[in-house]
Order: sequence, then C-alpha cells, then structure tokens
Amino acid sequence: MVTVEDLEIDCEKIETKIKEFIDENIKKSGLKGAVVAVSGGIDSAVALSLTVKALGPEKVTALTLPDRDATPERDIMDVMQHCESLGVTCSTVDITPILHVMCDALPLYDITDRISSGNIKSRLRMVAVYHFANRLNRMVIGTSNKTELITGFFTKYGDGGVDLMPLADLYKTQLRQLARHLKVPENIIRKPPSPGFFPGQTDEGELGIDYTTLDLILFSLEKGVSAPSIADDLKIEIDQVEAVQRRIKANEHKRRLPLLLRLS
Repeated sequence: MVTVEDLEIDCEKIETKIKEFIDENIKKSGLKGAVVAVSGGIDSAVALSLTVKALGPEKVTALTLPDRDATPERDIMDVMQHCESLGVTCSTVDITPILHVMCDALPLYDITDRISSGNIKSRLRMVAVYHFANRLNRMVIGTSNKTELITGFFTKYGDGGVDLMPLADLYKTQLRQLARHLKVPENIIRKPPSPGFFPGQTDEGELGIDYTTLDLILFSLEKGVSAPSIADDLKIEIDQVEAVQRRIKANEHKRRLPLLLRLS
C-alpha cells in the first residue's frame, strides 16, 4: 500500500544533485548564467533558490511577468521580497498591454475561452524570458515539476519552453519538502498553486483533485499498480484514478518532441 511516507525525499541529497545539474549544464553551454521566470508560487521560488545557490546571485536574472488583469499584487510583492532575500535583482515586464493588443489583433480571440487565452499568456511570458536570455547570453531555467509534466498541466511552448528542467523528477508534494528545506518563505509554500490565467484560479480546482492524492496516484501508476488497487489503497473512487489516466494519455503529445516523418 502506497502512503505519503513513500514520497519523502532526502532534501540535502536532492539539493546537491540539482545544484550540480544546473552548474554543469551552464558551464557546458558556454553561457554566462541563467534566467528564471518567477511568479510568486512555490515552483519558481524553489527553482530560483537552487539556481542562485548553484551559480551565485550575480549570474542569475529573475524576471516576473504579471498580467495586471489577473495577477494578485500579493504575488508581485512575494516575488520581490524573495528575490531581495537571495540578493537577486528582479526585472518586471507587465504583459497586460501586449495581451490587449493580441486580443484586438488575433482572429478568433475569445477572452472567455480560458484555456486558449491563458495559453497565450504563458507563451508571451516564454517570449519575454528568452528575450532576456538572448540579450544577456544566459540559459532559461524551467520551473515545472513531475506532477505537472506527467499530467500535462503546463502550456506547450509556454512554461514548457525552457532549456533546463531541474525540478522535473520531483512530485509537487516532494517540492514542498524541498521548499521548506531551502527556507522558502512559508507564505509562498502555503499559497494555493495557480497557473495565473484568471483571478481565483487554482491548480487543484482545475485538476479536480488535491495534489497529495494526485501524487500518490501517479506514484502508484509509475510502480505498476492497477487502477482498482490504487482506488482501494487510497480509499477513493476508481473514477478518480481513471480520470488521471485519461489526462496522462491525452497530454502525451506535450511530453515528446514533434513527430518526424522519415522518408528513407
């Protein structure tokens, strides 16, 4: 039977591995440092903390990209305070005016289509982050975790468009453990995770399941446990397990490179 204890990690060991991964790949690339997009959420806070520890604050550019129609002021304040504590300067790019232009210019644009309009926000942020990376000769550090990647809970060519993914093998619940180990501010750790597409949006609301249960389902599936056994172990309806399986299958295209047609 799978329990929350099965998701416990050795934070000291994981921290060391991630720092080495970031440092080694920056050196191999010949670039001068890293850019991290920070939102005020736990994932980007952990990614930023580890990148600073790996490279030093002088080689790290933090960038926050609020949409004033949707981003809470509290998130911007949390970003600035966390960056200050790490000795990192944070640049702010307000994407709201660009979004308004796109709303007017794009055929078929419909702000009530929250998936489509939300993905535009994410892809605009990717463009801005790579602008900074190109200008400063730096590498883009991704903030996605294992839970998001397996379930496809990210924007293809948006927050999924990065150079390195140092958190990609950590479930969300494991990321919380690492965040406390790194002394990420508790208000960031406790904040309900959100893609930030519209006011009041939360990850768990969109996914229809809490992260602890989701991670236990994903961990069990990875170990080859059957859906009925998972439902029995976790005392949940089998429909919840099957819904997760459907989400994983439907978003397979997000986890792979574009398919190539080989003509010979």
